[in-house]
Amino acid sequence: MSTVFGSCPTRCHRRSGAIGTLSLFLLLAVVTPARSQTSAAPTKSEDKDQKEKPVVSGTSSKPLGFSGGEALEPGAEGDFVPVPDRWRIGFPDWQRYSRGRALDPYGQNVLKGDYPIFGQKTFLNISAISDTVGEARRIPVASDVSSQKPGSEEFFGRGEQISFIQEVIFSVSLFHGDAAFRPRDWEVRVTPVGNFNFLSARENGIVNVDVSRGDRRTDRHIGLQEVFAEVKLFDVSRNYDFTSLRAGIQGFTSDFRGFVFSDNQRGARLFGNFAANRYQWNLAVFDMLEKDTNSGLNTFHSRGQRVGVANIYAQDFLWPGYTTQLSFLYNDDKGLVHYDENGFLVRPAPVGDVARHALHVAYLGWNGEGHIGRVNISHAFYEAFGHDDHDPIAGRRTSVNAQMAALELSADVDWWRPVASFLWSSGDSNPTDGRARGFSAILDNPNFAGGPFSFWNRQAIPLTQTGVKLVGSNSLLPDLRSSKDEGEANYVNPGLLLCGVFFDFKLTPKLALDLNANYLRFDRTAPLELLLFQPRISREIGWDYGLGVRWRPFLNQQTVVLVGAAQFRPGEGFKQIFSSNCEGTGCGARAKSLYQAFASLVFAY
Repeated sequence: MSTVFGSCPTRCHRRSGAIGTLSLFLLLAVVTPARSQTSAAPTKSEDKDQKEKPVVSGTSSKPLGFSGGEALEPGAEGDFVPVPDRWRIGFPDWQRYSRGRALDPYGQNVLKGDYPIFGQKTFLNISAISDTVGEARRIPVASDVSSQKPGSEEFFGRGEQISFIQEVIFSVSLFHGDAAFRPRDWEVRVTPVGNFNFLSARENGIVNVDVSRGDRRTDRHIGLQEVFAEVKLFDVSRNYDFTSLRAGIQGFTSDFRGFVFSDNQRGARLFGNFAANRYQWNLAVFDMLEKDTNSGLNTFHSRGQRVGVANIYAQDFLWPGYTTQLSFLYNDDKGLVHYDENGFLVRPAPVGDVARHALHVAYLGWNGEGHIGRVNISHAFYEAFGHDDHDPIAGRRTSVNAQMAALELSADVDWWRPVASFLWSSGDSNPTDGRARGFSAILDNPNFAGGPFSFWNRQAIPLTQTGVKLVGSNSLLPDLRSSKDEGEANYVNPGLLLCGVFFDFKLTPKLALDLNANYLRFDRTAPLELLLFQPRISREIGWDYGLGVRWRPFLNQQTVVLVGAAQFRPGEGFKQIFSSNCEGTGCGARAKSLYQAFASLVFAY
């Protein structure tokens, strides 16, 4: 029985397999002729459906952005189509999509470098900025030889001033490249800037050396702040590391905060990166252009000064998120004689032993920026060394040996950030010994300790009746130079010690509030005592309080409103410098609290 049961399933399976195979052949014989016949002779309804079926095309719809033209026609039709213009791929009309406009810089726009203007790799980027600034301030000024109060014997005059500046920046950039993961192959950029400025003072001799010009000045100037060509020389690695060359008028800042050199100048810059962009480097030489006095923009005249810069950045150095930098700068200033646009002598500085002199000074710097854990950190240290052929305050040749250090620590606490700042620049304790120990920058523009909301940083404070400034505009260093833009660096100066706190509040996505307070002291006072023939000047400069509000009404950078105010309360040393001891009616002025208030309106495209 077991043999019968064991053989029956096998025979049954073989029989059923044969039947299944025969059935499959019969089915194929019936279906295949029908399909062949259908393919060979389609019916009228099927032919009509094929004619009405839409052909897939890369130009069936318009691109979403302002593309500046139509897409290139595809070379084939069908379900798979080669698209020769990968930028202008169309999208169907639908309420979910909004079409770009020529004046919309945030949607895709051929004028903002989102679509190629020639071929598939050449792009155009146009930008325009209108910056309007109105400011009221009080700074210490002298009554000058022709005072507006001729009956007064007072040495110090009325320092209230009102200024208005309208600046228009227009930039055109033409560049070639894939514009995605690799650097540009080449770029040409031109940026002219137009400036209109007005100043109203309350004393003569402020707006012009000619006191008959009165106390008001209106001026205008157009300068080229960028005119350069850039070309990528070669790739360094498969990670798109590169080496490029840029020549012409270009912007450059030598460190993270602009402590020593930050300007738009004529020069050549070789730059690149390596190790998958972890390291970046710069080699640059600048032939400095003269500045227009009242606008601060470039002119077309050379000032006889050359600046060399070499630096290297290392990202994620020791700690992730921390970048360190080593830099070397060299300042070769011939000190050509120069009068500014208002007739004042600025080179050499009209102070002490006035004589033409040259500077040959180098800077070694170590800087860092980033965060270590939750603590944000920014630091800088510089050593300046070299010589001055004839320092006007020392009255002799001097060897330079000066230092500067800065540290900023902060931490993000939800929607606000507290910041602590410290800055020290060395001062000269013996101005006539032939060793200049006061630190001075080449052309600084520091973003530190309150920036434009700090009175000490924003304003130029003249050292009355000396022809030099105690501190220049947009600078922290009291280096006693005639002009930050047009004068020479001066290494016989009192130096500075600054301690400050800063609070950044993000009140809403549109509104931010900044508060800052700085305490300032001179590092040394001997240069001031020699210059002013005034002994035992205190080192205390005073307190600087500032407030700033930034408002972006449309949650973008197209419209920005900036409002700031600051008060400077003089300390004992500042009072001694800017007080008089004359006798008579209306005489014996004391140093007043100084202030600034400004508003800025920026429109950008």
